[in-house]
Amino acid sequence: MTEPHHARRRFLAGATASLAGLALAQLPKAAAASAPIRPAAQPPLSIKQVQTDVLDIGYHEAGPEDGRPILLLHGYPYDIHSYAAVIPRLAAQGYRVVVPYLRAHGSTRFLNAATPRLAEQAALGQDVIDLMDALHIPEAVLAGFGWGGIAACAAAALRPSRCVGLLTVNGYLLDDPAQPGPAQPADFEARRWQRYYLATEQGRSGLLADRVALARRNWLAQSPHSRFDAALFEHSAQALDNPDHVDVVINTHRYQLGLAAGQADYANKAAKLALLPPITAPAITLAGSLDGTVADPGSAPPAGRFTGPHRHQRLEGVGHVVPQEVPKVFAAAVTALVQQGKWRS
Repeated sequence: MTEPHHARRRFLAGATASLAGLALAQLPKAAAASAPIRPAAQPPLSIKQVQTDVLDIGYHEAGPEDGRPILLLHGYPYDIHSYAAVIPRLAAQGYRVVVPYLRAHGSTRFLNAATPRLAEQAALGQDVIDLMDALHIPEAVLAGFGWGGIAACAAAALRPSRCVGLLTVNGYLLDDPAQPGPAQPADFEARRWQRYYLATEQGRSGLLADRVALARRNWLAQSPHSRFDAALFEHSAQALDNPDHVDVVINTHRYQLGLAAGQADYANKAAKLALLPPITAPAITLAGSLDGTVADPGSAPPAGRFTGPHRHQRLEGVGHVVPQEVPKVFAAAVTALVQQGKWRS
């Protein structure tokens, strides 16, 4: 699972740009693929808890409380340790870094047994806003991949005034569940068999039987040329041992395929997001050329999805979990958004 060093050296070398007032300084080169993501001896991240109206959210926090706030949002089946090498880089610059466990991950719990176990995009976006309210954060830079990228996009679209800047992997991540979208190549659909498997009762049984094995396969498929040490995977796999994990994952995949209804409490927000509103905040989108989650890896998002200053960067030799694979690049992009953002508070 290695890749040519020349590809790694050139993928961001000399990347200096200014786009509609959003300057992105030269980004660092990626580390050689032969190096592990981080030392295996690094301990798990410390966790705090805070309650919103819906969730008791577990989160890691670093940096000074009065620093510019940054929320880092993980995907499925990953967790906050995907940002283990990004967090110290941002905290060292004096930023307040908040990294929450999403629904059905880690120590995050639903407060009400009657709340539907579902992670539709409207709910994920509202969770971000609710967390910011609970932590008294009026505005922040939002960054995420996978489900975390969906959450960041949804929050930025629902409450533009709360988002100073947006960083996502693979661009604009909102969709309309009622519209299946264009047909994808058969080879790509075959690679993402798990999307359909997890919408079935067989998928529920398989997830109940061994959620860790499915996660490991996902990691390898989504970032085929990346290396991760055993301790990193074990820390993240523990986050899947959540009492709501199976129900949320199964119901969410069914919802994404139009096979299940959304939660009534979020109906108005879901309707707004289904219209695919543009993101007005300054945005940087990163896309790995080896990302196994998309049909056209590294491609730019459709025109018109970002109406504020926007920069897209294709990352050669990188897979899906950009902050885990090339943390220096991810941290540099977040820093650019913090420094260029128009802060009101």
